[in-house]
Amino acid sequence: MDPWWKSAVVYQIYPRSFADADGDGVGDLRGIIGHLDHLAGLGVDVLWLSPVYPSPQDDNGYDISDYQDIDPLFGDLDVFDELLAGVHARGMRLIMDLVVNHSSDEHPWFLESRSGKTSPKRDWYWWRPPREGMEPGAPGAEPTNWAAAFGGSAWEFDARTGEYYLHLFSRKQPDLNWENEQVREAVYTMMRWWLDRGVDGFRMDVINMISKDPALPDGRVSDRGVFPDGAAGYVNGPRVHEFLQEMHERVFAGRDAVLTVGEMPGVTIEEAVLFTDPRRRELDMVFQFDHVWADRGEDPWQLVPLKLTRLKAILGRWQAGLAERGWNSLYWNNHDQPRAVSRYGDDGPAHRVASAKMLGTVLHLHRGTPYVYQGEELGMTNHPFETIADFRDIEALGQYAEATRKEGRTPEEVLTVLRARGRDNARTPMQWDTSPHAGFTTGRPWLAVNPNHDRINAAAQYEDPDSVYHYYRRLIELRHTEPAVVDGDFRMLLPHDERVYAFTRRFGATELLVLGNFTGTPVKPDLPDAPAWSSADLLLTNLTPPPPDLTLAPWQAVVYRRRVEG
Repeated sequence: MDPWWKSAVVYQIYPRSFADADGDGVGDLRGIIGHLDHLAGLGVDVLWLSPVYPSPQDDNGYDISDYQDIDPLFGDLDVFDELLAGVHARGMRLIMDLVVNHSSDEHPWFLESRSGKTSPKRDWYWWRPPREGMEPGAPGAEPTNWAAAFGGSAWEFDARTGEYYLHLFSRKQPDLNWENEQVREAVYTMMRWWLDRGVDGFRMDVINMISKDPALPDGRVSDRGVFPDGAAGYVNGPRVHEFLQEMHERVFAGRDAVLTVGEMPGVTIEEAVLFTDPRRRELDMVFQFDHVWADRGEDPWQLVPLKLTRLKAILGRWQAGLAERGWNSLYWNNHDQPRAVSRYGDDGPAHRVASAKMLGTVLHLHRGTPYVYQGEELGMTNHPFETIADFRDIEALGQYAEATRKEGRTPEEVLTVLRARGRDNARTPMQWDTSPHAGFTTGRPWLAVNPNHDRINAAAQYEDPDSVYHYYRRLIELRHTEPAVVDGDFRMLLPHDERVYAFTRRFGATELLVLGNFTGTPVKPDLPDAPAWSSADLLLTNLTPPPPDLTLAPWQAVVYRRRVEG
């Protein structure tokens, strides 16, 4: 029997932006409790909760200072237990965000580690002396030339001990040393504690970076940027499969109802098969990034128009690569990506609703487990940021400083890209109604609400049977009721067509045809068996059903079903 999560749909909650119950401008657990019926009504099966642990909030909670508590910003453990009970009472599950590649520099483990070279926990993190012959703390004395994801060097000098510690992200996010068995056991103990409390699994942040090449080799020097990319030394490192197999044995063995998802920047299809092959007992599925990098070029500060053929080629490779072993995660949006309707659709008033529905249709009909990010079910759009002062994201602020001060980019050049691709686009508060601050808070929101909340909000969409919300309900119901959506094979059609995304899903005697028009003009796809499909059953469409010749209206999606022989 297939695992339960193959037919499930996961909904990601970014707690600080979902709903604020106490009026301090930051979302919280009680705010989530107050909107559980929104999620149950949508029909989702799993809630993924971005970090709510105690944290200095340098990276909005992805810098954790205590793995076994709740930050007072969001509530406490009693409120968490109430939330968990409410989720389970509605037939849903809840998974936590697990961030164990790094901790906060305010975690007691790190405070003890940096207290001195003889500290019992010194080796819990990656400490190294300066390069031989270099003055400690001087430019170029860093142990390697690796760049941090948020800008600058991946090494921070600590004057107290004269050594550097590794941080692949913020300097306040020191990397844990998974080579140390005590570190691993401390992590496993913590994970078991949450599962025993009733949590249903984990989404694991950058989990394919936990194994570093112990030699810590320099990255390849390029002509762009002060610090090169050292990914070859830490992405899919030499012991990562060993560590995940050990984690499975120590934490998940005997707990068949849990879900384990690994976020893996830079993962290859071949590696993903190994990570998700159930016989290897590592993870259930992974997040890959290839398709959300499809509109990026060599120069990170130039926007590149999406080529639909490139997007289809990427997703098609992943569908084929994990067809026999392993499993795909399907997503357009999350807390690290801009809004899909603004990125791959058309967020203007004429086509926002249709293109949001079309994108959802194409995604959910692929083979894999779909993820819905908060507000996606409403067709929420990117925010019209005006200046860098409007941003809150540490990545955006760091990259802006690096690009304008060290790379010679103009502020407007950088802002143009941040407006389109910045992570804060996903983090603006959830739009519940037309009241001030969109019903998110009675206080001042930590990040400005999108001004279009007077037109795009949940309250209005509940009343509109043709809304994006109700269309997502139908999409999720289709996954729950049509076996071909979960179990069918995948065959890409029209791979060279720049306008229409087309594929079939077949399971037994049932075959589905999925068509999505990625343009603002009508398109008649050149399907070889179009006459046969024209007479098939129309399962779903986001617009008035197309004419018999399968001509698609702008941003139209259709799903047909027919019986096949042999």
